[in-house]
Amino acid sequence: MKIYFFYSPDNQGYIAVESTRLSPKNIDKLLWLFGDDAFLLNVDTLVGEFICTFPEMITPWCTNAVEIVHNIGISSIKRMEKLIPYDKYKSTIYDPMLHTIISDPSQNLFKIKRKKEPIKYIDDIEKYNYEAGLALSKYEIDYLKYISETIGRPLTDCEVYGFAQVNSEHCRHKIFNGVFVIDNIEQKETLFDLIKATTRANHGKVISAYSDNVAFIEAEKSKIFTPVRGDMPSSYIEYEEELVYSLKAETHNFPTTVEPFYGAATGSGGEIRDRMAGGIGSIPLIGTAVYMVADTRNFIEEKNLFGQSKGRFLYHNPVDTLIKASNGASDFGNKFGQPLICGSLYTYEQMIDDQLIAYDKVIMLAGGIGYALKKYAYKKTVRPGQTVVMMGGDNYRIGMGGGAVSSVATGKYNNSVERNAIQRANPEMQKRVFNVIRALAENHLNPIISIHDHGAGGHLNCFAELLDPIGGEINIDALPLGDPSLSDKEIICNESQERMGLVVDNSNYEKIEKIALRECAPIYKVGKIYASNSICFVGNDNRKPFDLKFEYLFGKTPKKIIRDYNKKYEFHNPKYNLNEFDTYLEKVLTNDAVLVKDWLTNKVDRSVTGKVALQQTCGKIQLPLNNLAITALDYTSNTGIAISIGHAPNVGIIDPAKGSRLSVAEALTNIVWVPLKDGLEGISLSANWMWPSGLPGEDARLYEAVKSLSDFCIKLKINIPTGKDSLSLSQNYPDGTVVKGPGTVVITASALTNDFTKVVTPDIKNVENSSLIFINFSKMPPSLGGSIFYQELKQIGNNTPDIVDVEYFKRAFIVLQNLINQNLVLAGHDVSAGGLITTLLEMSFANPDIGLDINLASIPYDDIIAILFAENPGVVIQVANVKEVINQLYQAEMQYYPIGTVIDKRELKIIKYQTYEHFDIDKWRDIWYKKSYLYDLRQTTLDKAKERFNNYKKQPLDYIFPKIEVPQKFPFNKDTIKPKAAIIREKGVNGDREMAYCLYLAGFDVIDIHMTDIINGKITLDDISFIVFAGGFSNSDVLGSAKGWAANFHFNERARLELEKFYNRTDTLSLGVCNGCQLMVHLGLLSDDKTLLPKMTWNDSKKFESNFITVDIHKSNSILLKPLIGSRLGVWIAHGEGKFILPGNEINHNIVMKYSYHKYPANPNGSDYDTAAIASPDGRHLAMMPHIERSIFSWQWAYYPNDLKKNVFTPWIMSFISAYDWITKKK
Repeated sequence: MKIYFFYSPDNQGYIAVESTRLSPKNIDKLLWLFGDDAFLLNVDTLVGEFICTFPEMITPWCTNAVEIVHNIGISSIKRMEKLIPYDKYKSTIYDPMLHTIISDPSQNLFKIKRKKEPIKYIDDIEKYNYEAGLALSKYEIDYLKYISETIGRPLTDCEVYGFAQVNSEHCRHKIFNGVFVIDNIEQKETLFDLIKATTRANHGKVISAYSDNVAFIEAEKSKIFTPVRGDMPSSYIEYEEELVYSLKAETHNFPTTVEPFYGAATGSGGEIRDRMAGGIGSIPLIGTAVYMVADTRNFIEEKNLFGQSKGRFLYHNPVDTLIKASNGASDFGNKFGQPLICGSLYTYEQMIDDQLIAYDKVIMLAGGIGYALKKYAYKKTVRPGQTVVMMGGDNYRIGMGGGAVSSVATGKYNNSVERNAIQRANPEMQKRVFNVIRALAENHLNPIISIHDHGAGGHLNCFAELLDPIGGEINIDALPLGDPSLSDKEIICNESQERMGLVVDNSNYEKIEKIALRECAPIYKVGKIYASNSICFVGNDNRKPFDLKFEYLFGKTPKKIIRDYNKKYEFHNPKYNLNEFDTYLEKVLTNDAVLVKDWLTNKVDRSVTGKVALQQTCGKIQLPLNNLAITALDYTSNTGIAISIGHAPNVGIIDPAKGSRLSVAEALTNIVWVPLKDGLEGISLSANWMWPSGLPGEDARLYEAVKSLSDFCIKLKINIPTGKDSLSLSQNYPDGTVVKGPGTVVITASALTNDFTKVVTPDIKNVENSSLIFINFSKMPPSLGGSIFYQELKQIGNNTPDIVDVEYFKRAFIVLQNLINQNLVLAGHDVSAGGLITTLLEMSFANPDIGLDINLASIPYDDIIAILFAENPGVVIQVANVKEVINQLYQAEMQYYPIGTVIDKRELKIIKYQTYEHFDIDKWRDIWYKKSYLYDLRQTTLDKAKERFNNYKKQPLDYIFPKIEVPQKFPFNKDTIKPKAAIIREKGVNGDREMAYCLYLAGFDVIDIHMTDIINGKITLDDISFIVFAGGFSNSDVLGSAKGWAANFHFNERARLELEKFYNRTDTLSLGVCNGCQLMVHLGLLSDDKTLLPKMTWNDSKKFESNFITVDIHKSNSILLKPLIGSRLGVWIAHGEGKFILPGNEINHNIVMKYSYHKYPANPNGSDYDTAAIASPDGRHLAMMPHIERSIFSWQWAYYPNDLKKNVFTPWIMSFISAYDWITKKK
């Protein structure tokens, strides 16, 4: 083997390629892939210092790159990795947890010195426990000794190590199942008993709770849109099925603390796999993310932009953690194809009684909802003779001991042990596996018996879950290796991601394998079910590194007893001065919990699937103000699932019981803004507990918090069918310091909505004579304890809000739901972080044409600071029919206060008695936005961060609709003619379903075609009239967006000839969107003059951009856009490499669509001539970056004119109807 060094500026420097001898032809192929300016260096050693991965850590980039070159016939290449110049990128890319610095890389670059270790027999379990970071208790060590004595042999390293993972606190929840003794009094119920009591008391429509990877709740009969077959090209069909929806949330705190990008990415990926593994296969829909870190203020300022230190932190300072973690979660969702549309950010750091309480060990929570066919909501019984299957990627020395190390305080073990527990993420691989699961889970004959994801504990935990209690054997040598030096222990227990385990009847394996091969999803037969009551890993040479009965593996250790005492803290209320109001307001508005989250939402896809009915942004200025997210269940009904988040850790420090109640209250006042089919009692919660268990007083506080939550939910008649605990929320430092995390519960609320088109958003509407009403949900005076206001005064206080009357709270929720159902609420926003003043300002920020005149006289309290900054649960609503609304509030005996009116002067006026304040809304909006700009400086180019900050308020959404009539009833065409249109997709494409549905609506017979179908000769394009290349991340954008996809066409003769034949015909149309647009550009399909071929490159911001913007459709001969000429329409964009580079002059290109604003961010990429779409000279072939297929329904738009909301379809549907009309006339 030889290592070839290529210079590739498109890939940040150099690429090292390990291969046997490369032929000149193959070198030319690689140069085509590596970019125009790439060249081969004829050297054996590269001179200089470079950032590179560790030799034993094969990167996801390498996995994808090697697969690309194998697909185009260069099968000799074993490994490819990037070598990035250290001096140039040391402050932006280098991460010591992921990279090493290589001086003068040579032919030994990838040499792994480590040899495969033999099976070890463990005589000293105590010693091995510490050395391997297993976190075994004394009871567990004694129990392992007992097993060893009983079976008459020493346990292997695989067995001890595996036992520790499977029985870790992370996996087995021993504290939640344990017996609590508080102040010497044994509590009658375990924490799990308390949580499960909520579902027993109000089962509602829960289908399964705490018995699967997810909770399932009954949904509605909905339409499934799917290809007829998954193993070959076939037409899309639509059919109705009873559905259940899935709910899940879990944390990835330890991995995100140590390595934020991959920690958050794999946290998101693992949670998605949980939803994939529900029942016998289910479909993820949308995701959520919550980040909690220590105080950021010492690290965020511009002066700290480069070379900032870690401060006291073991691994990363809070700002770096937030940037990298949010990048990781966003990147995984973007590439997998799951929109991340709801979340929260919170920071805390304070000294209390000489104890630093802070999120040094960070919280990263990933959650989401999905759906499954109701008939597939339960796993089947596993029986002897059935086959065990694994799908997904290879095994690497990654994520070793993650379950165990995650179960203790971060910093307890040395860095190498903690780094070994970190995983890597390959979302595109997970997407391939999901495509197979989806094909089975949407099929009328689903062959899956049982399914489980690979997470903590790796193969052992997954296969043990699948085999228990029957038993079986796993062939350890059938498990694929990415690193031949892995020991058996490392093979069995590594946590390499993106893998799923299935049990199927052997007779169905071939069917599944065909689908997997088509989707390029690796699949392996790895074991058999036997009635052995044990799990045995056995090699081809008959070695047995792991062989234990389930009764030993899952243990008979005594129930954990948790002893603790109540520890009381004394808190004081700080003094404040009304004259300092502006200073206080600035501090509050720039607190991370309050400030605008644009820096988080502008980099995450919020439109993929085409089923997003509500995401974070709203209003003409598109600010992330929505605290509620909604996904449709199908494309044609108004039924969907709503989700929201709530937490109150500040209050929980003062009083854990109140903290729990307020966490639920916040989630409920966030979800209340859409009609819920079954009202308050139709809500189901996930409760995720993050707590510094084991520290004095904390277990008593935990018990009080859980008990309070349980009692509160039972009184509300809502259930908690899912959740997770992570009870090691503290960080140990080398000097002995322990930083305790605030005990935290994060509530995720979910419910079925029967009409999401009635959703109420926070942005004030331009309605004359409309008024604002404040409704107090807490039935308490304004209380500042635990508020952001007190936090900014470096205090916490003691006068906390609470829900003192549960029945009153229920009535408040119900009356607001009734008002929304009657269309009496124009806008609405909850009162939470930042208080009433923040609510009023935020409601004003997104509409540049209004102001507010507020009079607080009706609120019967004197303390203006408390009125405006207290975070008592409540809402503010904008209403037009004031009399009717007040009548209903009065009848319900609400504490409501008419507080003002909407005015056309751009200011917020507030009066209370003789005190009158005028607030310049736009000035305070910039203050609120400023810190987002400081975060953007760390994730984009400096000039673009400044441009975004300067322009975000100067680019409002204004539309010009076409004069043509847009049909509003389906079917649009009465013709029985159904010309064939094809969605052509490559692995990693994730926008195919929504695109296919647009074609289906227009009247086409839509065929699902994978690239493997064309390459393997399973289909031709001879009878296809319209081909569409959909969006996504083909090959994870490795080597450039759509470059690998283009190579598949360019270097595979059959595929190339099929495409040439299609484009040589005169009766065809084609469309490429986003990744498909990039493909068409790479293949030169849009210009007859080869000297003027357009190119595409990275956005000027050098980051993924997600936004809802406007585009102008220019006069042209484009077939698809002809009906829309002269219009300005809203549309989603979501891309990283969307910049058109157009040689020559503008007149040399058929530019058919432009971004409406020249400057960033409304021009998201800096394209020449503001180009959003170009067409071939004859107008038949169209390539665009905006996602019109995610913008055909009015509810898909992030902002739609109120007077047109009755419309179902937007003008964009005319593009697809126009294509249909043109083709049928040609027939």
